[in-house]
Formats: sequence, C-alpha cells, structure tokens
Amino acid sequence: MRWCFLDRVDELIPGERIRGVYSWPAELEIFEDHFPGWPIVPGVLILESLAQLSGKAIGYTVRGDKSYWPFPILSMMGKVKFRKFVRPGQEVQLEADFVALREESAVMAVKARLDGRVMAQAEQFFVFNALPFEDPEHGERLERVEGAELARLWAGFDPKVWNG
Repeated sequence: MRWCFLDRVDELIPGERIRGVYSWPAELEIFEDHFPGWPIVPGVLILESLAQLSGKAIGYTVRGDKSYWPFPILSMMGKVKFRKFVRPGQEVQLEADFVALREESAVMAVKARLDGRVMAQAEQFFVFNALPFEDPEHGERLERVEGAELARLWAGFDPKVWNG
C-alpha cells in the first residue's frame, strides 16, 4: 500500500479485535502546512490509520471463513470525536473492535490512544465484496499483496493459516 499508516499490528483476534501502532514521521510534507511552526496530525489521517487497521482485521476474518480476501472499503463513519492533538513522532496506539460482521459489511468501533488517553474515536462502516473476483488473477494478486503486507506488520502472522 502506497499510503500505509500502520507501523505494526500487535494483536489480531479474528472476528473480535485488532491492535496496532503508528507514528507519523515529522518529515512528511503535510506538516509544512498543518500547521507551520506547530505541526499536528490531521484528524482524517488518524481515522485513515484506524480504517486501514480495521480493514486488515475484516479481511483476515472473512478470508478465514470464506477462503478469499474480501477487499473491505470504508463507506461511512459515525460518532466521530477528536479529543486531543497528535504531534508528529508520537506513537499512537490504534484499536478496532468488531461491532457487527455481516455477509457484505462490517461495523468497527475504533479508538486512537496516546499514553493510554483517547485522542480520537469513531464507528467505521465497511462494505466488501462477498464473492470472489470474476477474474481469479485479480483476486490472487490482491491476496498476495495483502498477505505480504500483513506478514510485514504482524509478527503473529502464520503463512500456513493464510495459504490454507
């Protein structure tokens, strides 16, 4: 993923929860404008990192049940709250818990914490492809990419589970 806002996944319990961390590098160009002399991480980037984390949990869970990667896509958010600023270089703990998992959608309760305090939270709604891709080559490529990315992020990744 070109814009990966995850440094690692610390825990993934399929169908239940996922935990991870990310620290935005101070040299990102966005901090030149947000805000000059006092850089803070844009709230939408915090929500994106939580969506990426949630997508890994949804994808891994559905793949385990259905034997293919469902390609989860963030479709809506609710109950969004930003409580404190996050500065570049600070390690943010990311949490996503399953609220609902259906045939073609999922709802996740997400939180971003800094030193144990909630910085941001939301409910994120995802839709996904409940059927394998029409062209098996597309599905195979996506599964290779997602599997490699999850293996990079998560020390607990088991290729035997992934490959069946």
